[in-house]
Amino acid sequence: MRARIYKPAKNAMQSGRARTRQWVLEYEPETARAIDPLMGWTSSCDMRQQLWLEFDTAEEAVAYAEKHAIPFQVFEPHLPSQKSKSYADNFRFDRRIPWSH
Repeated sequence: MRARIYKPAKNAMQSGRARTRQWVLEYEPETARAIDPLMGWTSSCDMRQQLWLEFDTAEEAVAYAEKHAIPFQVFEPHLPSQKSKSYADNFRFDRRIPWSH
């Protein structure tokens, strides 16, 4: 079973960055989830899908996977670009995009 090593993205529903500083080792699913015909819940008999190991660095996660002979794939985080913003730019006369009230 293969594992993913990645740094989680920021939650889109919150402005904070909680649980985004550490690296995560998570197993990929072996089988597809099944839908229970009576209740409609999704279920899986794969217990490794419940594991979610956190590490301070990617190197620690890779060392753990190599020590326990877990095949893995590392996904580098996408870092958002910083855009300079100025309140005064809203009122410039040479705006590229017209802004009207």
